[in-house]
Amino acid sequence: MEEFELTQLGRDARSADDPKDAVLERVPNPHPDDLYLARFTAPEFTSICPVTGQPDFAHLVIDYAPGEWLIESKSLKLYLGAFRNHGAFHEDCTVAIAKRMVEVARPRWLRIGGYWFPRGGIPIDVFWQSGPPPQGLWLPDQGVQPYRGRG
Repeated sequence: MEEFELTQLGRDARSADDPKDAVLERVPNPHPDDLYLARFTAPEFTSICPVTGQPDFAHLVIDYAPGEWLIESKSLKLYLGAFRNHGAFHEDCTVAIAKRMVEVARPRWLRIGGYWFPRGGIPIDVFWQSGPPPQGLWLPDQGVQPYRGRG
């Protein structure tokens, strides 16, 4: 297993001003040979419209089947917080988060559902996955209803 060092957990740490500058960390998976699903839910994710500068809001659900590494949750919270003043379209934010997590943790499989609240009267839901799920992996529903006044 590769070396790792945590720079944020147990320390005073703040979100970066830009997601590209945020540090996303990983820790060794104590059960790397077991096939299981881990879920992160961020019901209050925010970013900025790159054209209007208006805030955008989403409910993110991230499911992944860990391999050798787990995503360290405090660093994930800080990474997601770095989007707060970041201008990007819904699709870019959602896919960029997934790809960064895959790059850092190299999971067996990962999917993200970005359930964006309406802007201009149209909600945009964005889904991405790293490939087909591993055989035998239990995939629960993400639990976010299609838009009908989310809540």
